[in-house]
Amino acid sequence: MTHHSRHLFSCVLMTAGLLSAAPLQTAQAGLFTRHQEKEVATVAPGSFADLADRLLPAVVNISSTQKITNSPEAMPDLPQFPPGSPFEDFFEEFMNRRGGRGVPQIPPASLGSGFIVDAENGYIVTNNHVIRDAEEVRVTLHDDTTLTAEIIGTDEKTDIAVLKVNTTKKLTAVPFGNSDKLRVGDWVLAIGNPFGLGGTVTAGIVSARQRDINSGPYDDFIQTDASINRGNSGGPMFDMDGGVIGINTAIFSPSGGSVGIGFAIPSALAEPVIKQIIEYGRTRRGWLGVKIQTVTDEIAESLSLDKARGALVASVNASGPADKGGLQAGDIILKFNGHDIDEMRVLPRVVAETKIDEDVPVEIWRNGKVLTKTVKVGELEKAEEAGLVETSSDAEVLPAKEEKLEEFGLSVSDLEDALRDEFSVPDNIGGVVVVKVENLSEAAEKGLLPGDVIVEMNQKKVNNVAQLKEVLEAAKADGKPSVLLLLNREGNVRFTALKLKPKKDKS
Repeated sequence: MTHHSRHLFSCVLMTAGLLSAAPLQTAQAGLFTRHQEKEVATVAPGSFADLADRLLPAVVNISSTQKITNSPEAMPDLPQFPPGSPFEDFFEEFMNRRGGRGVPQIPPASLGSGFIVDAENGYIVTNNHVIRDAEEVRVTLHDDTTLTAEIIGTDEKTDIAVLKVNTTKKLTAVPFGNSDKLRVGDWVLAIGNPFGLGGTVTAGIVSARQRDINSGPYDDFIQTDASINRGNSGGPMFDMDGGVIGINTAIFSPSGGSVGIGFAIPSALAEPVIKQIIEYGRTRRGWLGVKIQTVTDEIAESLSLDKARGALVASVNASGPADKGGLQAGDIILKFNGHDIDEMRVLPRVVAETKIDEDVPVEIWRNGKVLTKTVKVGELEKAEEAGLVETSSDAEVLPAKEEKLEEFGLSVSDLEDALRDEFSVPDNIGGVVVVKVENLSEAAEKGLLPGDVIVEMNQKKVNNVAQLKEVLEAAKADGKPSVLLLLNREGNVRFTALKLKPKKDKS
């Protein structure tokens, strides 16, 4: 996201950051009440009053107080006065009376919204950024009763937090609806605490689904024109049956106020996260152990795939689930555990929802054929704790030999010590280094830069220029429309397809 576009996006509350929504495998399937599956109302009611009366008692206001430090560095600077000034004596006396502690500070506070999902046990859902770094969290019910809340668990990737209150009061909970059944144009109701005003009801329609706002790899927001403002963070979005189909989280706003573009985490993503936090106190996501990228039309063409679909494996974590299951860089994942992977962004969601330690079939495209591998799904959180990273095997490097590839507008060379130093290429990376890219060339258009290391061409490892040219000439002889490069740039790998100029027919 550019600096300019980042400025336009605001969290609904005053704390920072857009979220990344990553779903999990479902636990405690019967924890919450769910409406019977049926189509949501498609006709606007004459009034939302009856629905609002039923739902308002389940929506709460949330306030949190962050810890402050009393260190000298945290104190505000006092004004400087000339020697002998009466103000100097005044401020010295003030500081002495306060024991040198300076001006008292007010702990930073945060205001947001939430909703009760389990009345019997007092579980409440809100956004993580509403209670992040909180020293104290307080929940105000619809009848103005204020309770101290315990933080059960949080998940930064989805910006979700679960709280718990203990009270003898009878609480009202709301069920989750099915966000997957939402259609653009369906009516929705948002309830929250905008600007700290208290329970406020707004209505609108679903403006878009599966919205990607470049906040992370799991973007899948519901967009609505229902008024959502600062303080609505963590509040529920309801369908016309009274089911929670979203958690209001972000707004698009140049000014900070509502301009009719709000975003909510779909219940299909949020509900499994919430159930896991309640059961385990944390999330437990499935993990495959691959880096993936989008399959473009050119990449699909270069690999003889019928159309651009699936997720292209750019690299595989050594000894990770995919590696143990036989997946390789260059494979295109077409199906995972029976789910079609129509586009790259679908795969992380499907993997995350898969049960940990389960053996699942993975359908891949390799060398022009469909193959099926079996992978035992790992746990993402454990992999993160272990700090698992990708490694590359050493490769033999021959003496330098620079070559210009006219059809692509770039020059390449064998990797010698001088070039490794110039482009900061680690010793464990082997291949052919790009030393020059011509302006307006095919290589420039595809984003190649000097210092990029070509590790493979057409899924064949190239340790030197001679090997690269051999693969390139074979592609031309076979009439290939393009070649597929595996590039390593500062430790990050990706595939890029470069077009080949068609052969001219001899007259």
